[in-house]
Amino acid sequence: MKIYSFKFYLSFAIIISSMSSMSEVIDNVSDKRAPWVPISDQVMGGISEIYFSEKVEDGLNFYRMEGPVSTENNGGFIQFRSEVAIDDKPYKGLRIKTRGNGEEYFIHIRTPRTRLPWNYYSSSFVASQDWQWIDIPFDSFKKTGALVPRKFKPNSIRTIGVVAYGKDFTAKIDVAGLELY
Repeated sequence: MKIYSFKFYLSFAIIISSMSSMSEVIDNVSDKRAPWVPISDQVMGGISEIYFSEKVEDGLNFYRMEGPVSTENNGGFIQFRSEVAIDDKPYKGLRIKTRGNGEEYFIHIRTPRTRLPWNYYSSSFVASQDWQWIDIPFDSFKKTGALVPRKFKPNSIRTIGVVAYGKDFTAKIDVAGLELY
């Protein structure tokens, strides 16, 4: 039977610990930024309006998406979306630093397997009035569309969108960070 030294166990513990705390910043609105594109349902005849801007408050940079979301004319969404390239690492989910008006918002993920505009993976969260980091595990995402696989690999993600969706309301959400964990 082989006996391992204390240094071996310490090294092993450090490696395991660093793997579990692995994260990758997608956007921190400071030194690492994603190329966000604001989109509304007007691309398909809807009447929702999006106002997307960058703000600074108390030294914190953040993005703000706001505007009326309307389900008239088969609409009902506003979003800001970015293309991303993700390394092949065992990420477990997305983490978003956000605040808002207490409404439910969504993260939409698209992969090469979500070819049609109405196909994506979606998970919801509530943006409270105070800044908070919210963890959104990948296994909480639900697929849309019968031909979309039930699960996806993190490195297959091509776009990530922050979305106000599905009901008539006034959206107001701020985002100061987005990362993989």
